[in-house]
Amino acid sequence: MFKIDIKQSISVKYHILFWLGYFIFNVVRWGSYFQDYWYSLKSNLVEFPIHIIVVYVNVYYLIPKLILRKKYWSYVLWLIFMLAMVYLVRTGLNYVLVTKDIWPEAENAGRFMELNHVIAVVLGELYVIGFVSAIKLLIDWSIEKQRNEDLAKLQLSTELKYLRTQIQPHFFFNTLNNLYALTLTKSDNAPQLVIKISDMMQYVLYEVNSSKADLFEEINHINNFIDIARLRFNESIDCEMDITGDIEDVEVPPLLFLTFIENCFKHGLKNCDKVIVRMSFEVIGKDYLAFTLVNSFKANPNITSEQGIGIANTKRRLNLLFASNYVLETTIKDNTYNLFLKIPIR
Repeated sequence: MFKIDIKQSISVKYHILFWLGYFIFNVVRWGSYFQDYWYSLKSNLVEFPIHIIVVYVNVYYLIPKLILRKKYWSYVLWLIFMLAMVYLVRTGLNYVLVTKDIWPEAENAGRFMELNHVIAVVLGELYVIGFVSAIKLLIDWSIEKQRNEDLAKLQLSTELKYLRTQIQPHFFFNTLNNLYALTLTKSDNAPQLVIKISDMMQYVLYEVNSSKADLFEEINHINNFIDIARLRFNESIDCEMDITGDIEDVEVPPLLFLTFIENCFKHGLKNCDKVIVRMSFEVIGKDYLAFTLVNSFKANPNITSEQGIGIANTKRRLNLLFASNYVLETTIKDNTYNLFLKIPIR
């Protein structure tokens, strides 16, 4: 009549173990209740194949094809039909194979199609259908939940990798502009700049190959960038860094802080003769890292600078990595740009 496509999310052996355990429990339960284990064994041998067929029809056909498609009345009619067939088949097989007494569990002898007997059989079957279907649906829900979590993690990882691929060309584009400026003036600092860029490329392209980077190496990378800025702008750069706490085992997202530091030089040199930068890294307890950045900044209302991909990219990375478990605050006060970032490190 219809085809049941059983693509099991549960291994066959667990199906067998479940039904075997349920069968033994039922035999012992009713055998103990009526003090007749032989009758309990024979009746359960007749009834359990019916239970299994009805449950699998419900789980693998009626629920996916009808309930999930909101065909509720069709489901009810199918269920009524199945319960009617269960009553007829189960009663007939018990009569032929087990006992001539239609309803031996009742105090008085029952009769075929008697209302109380029909209700007892139907309620018993509904109990089995509901109990087993609930277990199956709970397991499927758990598996689907785990699958969705894995997909979300994969999507997060993919997006983070994409954002990092944006950071690297963006960074090297700005650095090569510095080199170009030095070559135009035939500066003696150009060879040193080439070596610095080479070191930075080695770090970014070969050493940074995971979602976490050693904070000590990141700080060395930042110092390398500052040296490049000093080679280009000479005395126009005044930069200091302060480190508080033990950073030996601290890991952070790679290239996270560099975008903010780039902006110090990018925007600070537009309207100021000298860029003053003060930055600090502070390990708070064992769980957080605080990064503070203060640099000279003089706003010019006549100049509207376009925001590059760097800052937007970094904010997106912070949201993806830490959700709401981070703090990013920026203020402009007294010709200084102040930034405070706090991220978890455990």
